[in-house]
Amino acid sequence: MKDATDATFDHDVLARSVEVPVVVDLWAPWCGPCRTLSPIIERVAAALNGALELVKVNVDENPAISQAFRVQSIPTVVAIKDRQVVDAFMGALPEPQVAEWMGKLVASPEQIEVDELVAKGDEQSLRLALEIDPNSEKALVALGGILVERGDVDEATALLAKLPETPEVRRLRAVARLAGEGVNTSDQDITARLENLLERVKTDEAARREYVDILDAMEPDDPRTSRYRKALSDRLF
Repeated sequence: MKDATDATFDHDVLARSVEVPVVVDLWAPWCGPCRTLSPIIERVAAALNGALELVKVNVDENPAISQAFRVQSIPTVVAIKDRQVVDAFMGALPEPQVAEWMGKLVASPEQIEVDELVAKGDEQSLRLALEIDPNSEKALVALGGILVERGDVDEATALLAKLPETPEVRRLRAVARLAGEGVNTSDQDITARLENLLERVKTDEAARREYVDILDAMEPDDPRTSRYRKALSDRLF
């Protein structure tokens, strides 16, 4: 990260943008949203390990740059590649959106194609995405969800096995295992099933596994989830 001025802009931003994408953070010391956004941008840029250059410009001290970008409000963030503006946004975005925005700047054409296919969300597009990138986590999760819902348990399980543990992956794996055992968490008698399993969880490993799978598969905001997790803890410990 560096600070650019009216005098150094051509070297620090335009010339550098021929080598890597340059993100220009236009800010001012008195700007509250700038103070919120700047550390977010700095963290995200640092995580990209040199794949792009972050340059900060104090608009109060460098009016020529501000005029060149026709800045109407700050913070304004501009992306430049090969001396051309390729994208921009205004305002203090949350970190996930900033990370997504910056990620697109350094993505390969193949990754951009994969992201576009994943965004379509249908099975054919997701399978095409995995042909390009077999390790695309977004494509694997999305296709796994479709297969689980359709009942293709074996293929869904194989796909989900490639993924690191996340709440959504854990949920899908649980649903797939339950589907293979003929258990549907949307059934009206699922509470009765939990009660029955709870009586056996301390001594029956299979019952304990099914009990945990049911809780993982249920909606997070289902009030039974926290209640039965506490009941499991009380029973085991």
